[in-house]
Amino acid sequence: MAALLRPVKDRTNYTAPSTPRSSPQGASPVNILRTRLARVALLLIGPALLAGCGVNTIPTKEERAKAAWADVQNNYQRRADLIPNLVETVKGYAAQERTVLTEVTQARASATQVSVDASTITDPAKFQQFQQAQDKLTGVLGRLMVIQERYPDLKSNQNFLALQSQLEGTENRIAISRRDYNEAVRDYNTTLRTFPTLLWAKTFYSGSKPMQLFQANASAQTAPTVSFGAPSQPAAPGSAPGSAPPAVPAPAGS
Repeated sequence: MAALLRPVKDRTNYTAPSTPRSSPQGASPVNILRTRLARVALLLIGPALLAGCGVNTIPTKEERAKAAWADVQNNYQRRADLIPNLVETVKGYAAQERTVLTEVTQARASATQVSVDASTITDPAKFQQFQQAQDKLTGVLGRLMVIQERYPDLKSNQNFLALQSQLEGTENRIAISRRDYNEAVRDYNTTLRTFPTLLWAKTFYSGSKPMQLFQANASAQTAPTVSFGAPSQPAAPGSAPGSAPPAVPAPAGS
């Protein structure tokens, strides 16, 4: 009987060989370290990968175009500030040219009253209104500058010459700033329509709109003309253009 019970006793005393215990998460410390390093690398490299795909291109070019637009506005404002002094100077020598002086004053008032804000460059109607007002002022300023040909004393006035020089410099600045603005807008608008930045324009920057370009005025290639009312009389022989007419001799016996 004892011989039969012995194997049972031996079986109860049997212990299975020990096995290494696994980590609570089922991964070794080395694998955990690798996972953490991969996450850190993703955080560091992820923004660079997005930038390489052009996600920052649209806002970058948009801000560049807005800065160019600010330059345009600053130069137009500079011109508007010069005009009152220029008008007063001309008025002192050519007060009879009231029509041109009035037109310049009214055109300046219209140009400065046009409402301009951040939405102007993406609103075709507002942008056209702004450009038309500025183009009208440009036209009447051209007529104002032509007046000097009739008044030699005005052409030699130092204040007028200084204002004329500043105005010419401002007109050059306006032309350059408009050119730079158009180039920045062309680059920005192209970005909204080309791959791969087109993907970002349709997703992250769906609110970004194309900006308006300055267009050449229909009369930009035409030299300004000025009407002085009554037709001018032929100049007497030997008289300089714009000089006072020769004195009429008094009747005999007076």
